[in-house]
Amino acid sequence: MPILLSVVIITYNEERNIGRCLLALQDIADEVVVVDSFSSDRTVEICREHNAKVVQHAFAGYVEQKNFATAQARFDHVLQLDADEVLTDTLREHIRQVKTNWRAAGYTLTRLTNYCGTWVKHGGWYPDRKLRLYDRRCGQWQGLLLHERYELRPEHQVAALTGDLLHYSYDSVEQHVAQLNRFTSIAADELALRGKYRITVFHLLLKPWWKFVHGYFFRLGFLDGFAGLCIAAISAWGVFLKFAKLRTKNHRLNLTSGS
Repeated sequence: MPILLSVVIITYNEERNIGRCLLALQDIADEVVVVDSFSSDRTVEICREHNAKVVQHAFAGYVEQKNFATAQARFDHVLQLDADEVLTDTLREHIRQVKTNWRAAGYTLTRLTNYCGTWVKHGGWYPDRKLRLYDRRCGQWQGLLLHERYELRPEHQVAALTGDLLHYSYDSVEQHVAQLNRFTSIAADELALRGKYRITVFHLLLKPWWKFVHGYFFRLGFLDGFAGLCIAAISAWGVFLKFAKLRTKNHRLNLTSGS
């Protein structure tokens, strides 16, 4: 008998993306659960138009939210997606095959990102392999504040799916920069939780420089044209911002403790 599959998605103000994501699930999902962080746009309305089950839950962090969403699923076999992701026909067909012959505890897939209208295949952005299809009895979402990942227990096997997951990331450079500012603040908080305190010239100058050189030249980001240049430059700027924010955070703490 084919397994029954729950698709879980977390959202917040995703009216621009969520309909496209849900349309690609119609022939593979036995249930779609959307955990929404009280969106103020039409996200919830669009989800209900596509017959998705909507659960509203205050955002408590990416790891916590995705574990909560997984727990809301009716079935143990779960495909986790973000609202700005879309299954290709090839990936959808392979998932259908896996449903009739489930062999591993989890399955990874490759994510292909669209950046301002360009499909990015270099610079370390592809193949961006993620474990997204899993038996929830065999693992959980882990991480601190950022870069959450699904981890199976060591005794369980992982297999790979064929076909890409299309990721519609940024429509504009402005959107990328705005999210970078938010994510670097979270990343600085995460470093602080890990006990990172001493920030030097190495962190503020050399690590951003290496981030650009590594992505743009060694990982062939220049082959993606203007998109590759933007990604390498903004990513390098993000490394600087992360450590600069952590340094100012540490400096404020030192001033407070000194007083």
